[in-house]
Amino acid sequence: MSGQEAYRRQRRRMVEQQLKRRGIADPRVLAAMARVPRHVFVPKAVKPMAYADAALPIGYGQSISQPYIVALMAEAAQIDAEDRVLEIGTGSGYGAAVLACLAKEVYSIERQRALLEEAQERLAALGFHNVHLTCGDGTVGWPEHAPYDAILVTAAAPGVPAPLAHQVAEGGRLVIPIGTRSSQTLMRFTYRGDHVKEEALVEVRFVPLIGAHGFVED
Repeated sequence: MSGQEAYRRQRRRMVEQQLKRRGIADPRVLAAMARVPRHVFVPKAVKPMAYADAALPIGYGQSISQPYIVALMAEAAQIDAEDRVLEIGTGSGYGAAVLACLAKEVYSIERQRALLEEAQERLAALGFHNVHLTCGDGTVGWPEHAPYDAILVTAAAPGVPAPLAHQVAEGGRLVIPIGTRSSQTLMRFTYRGDHVKEEALVEVRFVPLIGAHGFVED
């Protein structure tokens, strides 16, 4: 069996055992998770664990979320094929690749330039040309391309950063972990006119969202 075929089998097993069994049902999300080669987005030292049910370190104090959380956030964002999506926290680029399979355009912000450059190389090599990256403070969003049909934040915030709320389109969704540095709840906020619907999804643990409207860096 070739290495690539072995990885494909691991992805299929990941989808069946880690995602479907936990209730991920959106066929487009499942197809995206089965398509994106997660092993390309992790360091060599942890590549044998690429499809494990766990978050993995990617350097610079950051991590790649476990597959279930990536799929859960993508499903919660309810992304259509014509949507424009903003991701806060590019990391290795894996989440952006999954979103690129679901949306028309993906805009992603990463504060660590070295991570951003590595992610850019991976995404380009894999042909994900609908992902646009920038280096900066994710808590202020990317207003030049707003509004967004969905915003996904892959780091924990003490509350919803006001600039992000202002960049959500009418009827749009904001998926974000809210809480302390050590314990958070993954939340979905749906914006319709002056009304904001709040939904608590699951207890999670993410690295802190650092920035002007997030946590202060240690």
